[in-house]
Amino acid sequence: MKNDSIRVPYNYLPMQFADYSDIAQGWDALIKSADFTLGSFMEKFEREFADYIGSTYCIATNNGTDALILGLKALGIGPGDEVITPCNSFYATAGAIVAVGATPVFCDVDDRYQTDVDDAAKRVTSRTKALVPVHWAGASPDMEKVMELAQAHDLLVLEDACMAIGGKFSGRSPGTFGNIGAFSMHPLKTLNVMGDGGMVVTEDEDLYRWMLKYRNHGMVDRDHIDFWGVNMRLQPLQAVVASHMLTSLDERLARRRTIQQMYDQRLAHLSPQITVPPRDQRNPETVSLYMIQSAKRDRLITHLVEAGVEAKVHYPLPLHLQKPGLKMGHRLGDFPTAELQATMILTLPAHEYLTIEQVEHACREVERF
Repeated sequence: MKNDSIRVPYNYLPMQFADYSDIAQGWDALIKSADFTLGSFMEKFEREFADYIGSTYCIATNNGTDALILGLKALGIGPGDEVITPCNSFYATAGAIVAVGATPVFCDVDDRYQTDVDDAAKRVTSRTKALVPVHWAGASPDMEKVMELAQAHDLLVLEDACMAIGGKFSGRSPGTFGNIGAFSMHPLKTLNVMGDGGMVVTEDEDLYRWMLKYRNHGMVDRDHIDFWGVNMRLQPLQAVVASHMLTSLDERLARRRTIQQMYDQRLAHLSPQITVPPRDQRNPETVSLYMIQSAKRDRLITHLVEAGVEAKVHYPLPLHLQKPGLKMGHRLGDFPTAELQATMILTLPAHEYLTIEQVEHACREVERF
């Protein structure tokens, strides 16, 4: 008999911030310091994040989209340039490319929802200047193949690692393979703040120095600028939140991976009605999204929601089939793997605050359907 009393929420923020006393203490110190623009609290977080990721330089921005734009600007990407990126990402990836005046060139994805590097290689032209691989859902594309492609054609690489804080590929953090890595601290990312936040990392000191100034109006001091910049600064109030959340990130990600394994093991026997993507145990994911596929996706979601399981879709329409993508000349059939996945993918709640009972309830309801 169905247990209607069990709810499986997708949004975990009320639980995450149920006790914010430690954050409030940090805010109290910040308020007393009146260090409200850039300053020591933000710089402290930047050092902590760089150490965690394993990068020499980190610059905090006010959101992940600005992190992408800042990285593209620093690499000199602009009008006339083509930038290859997968067609199944969130809008911000292609939007950032357009924001700097460049043209996004889409490629297809593989059975793990990651950049199909072989397909990306077919898209390279004389106008291609950069690759923007996406660590989609907190898993990683084959970054070794991505870098081989970049080196073969002398291309720059900006990694969209917005969902991948705390993940690993070949023992390294996502975002540390290319010229620049961009990250997000949106509330539903693995390292989140109470609003928006972002970061870029790099090993290139010249890129770092340029981004440091561009993020703050191009200023070198209060009275002088080197060039026209903008305001992309992270708010110190959010830096306090980020520093606090970073201390528990590995523990929370370990719980997410346990939940991922529970789902994988429980749902595997439902193949081919349910498709669980293959996992590479050598490269731990952040489980930002737990996505499966079903040919009866829409009916399954209705069933799950009625049973108290807050399932979502990320996303039902790939970027090339959105209105601006169609205006670029794209049509249905351009990227068949991503298009097929978009008709079948659904996301199950998979955050660290779920109980075993809640995960089992979600699995039972998938099985019942």
